[in-house]
Amino acid sequence: MDLLEVMRTRRSIRSYKPDSLQEEDITKIVEAGLLSASGKAIRPWDFVVVKNKDTLEKMAGCRAGSVKMLKEAACAIVVLGNEDATDVWTEDCSVAMANMHLMAHSLGLGSCWVQGRLRTAEDGRTAEEYVRNILNYPENYKLQAILTIGVPNEEKEAYELDKLPMEKVHQESF
Repeated sequence: MDLLEVMRTRRSIRSYKPDSLQEEDITKIVEAGLLSASGKAIRPWDFVVVKNKDTLEKMAGCRAGSVKMLKEAACAIVVLGNEDATDVWTEDCSVAMANMHLMAHSLGLGSCWVQGRLRTAEDGRTAEEYVRNILNYPENYKLQAILTIGVPNEEKEAYELDKLPMEKVHQESF
């Protein structure tokens, strides 16, 4: 599948089968994140790979309204940015998230981006405080997002190229 086809067919998957993942697939997803472009090649991210079901269950309270797909996921990759490394850590971490999202889909897996930065947990704390309490990462690392990954238990239609909002593309000037 070429890259545009991967992008066209990738959809956020929020329901997973109880199947486990192959370690080589998790490794490829992490490698895709590590290969991401980053300003001045600083790579301000760290990833926490979580497969423990009890931990995933606890993490499901990290967002108000709950993110139940964390309970069903076979794995989650928590993307943290070192705010002391660069002022563009959020952008760099987002590129890493996008690469991992696409890699998961290219492997036939489902994934969903759970926004963590600037979000509130079910208990009223910030999602940042909530997840830090579970994963024990340093204060200078900030929660960007969590990528849930699993064997899809749902199918969604691909995007159609002829239905893209081309009116949002401007040539030479706005």
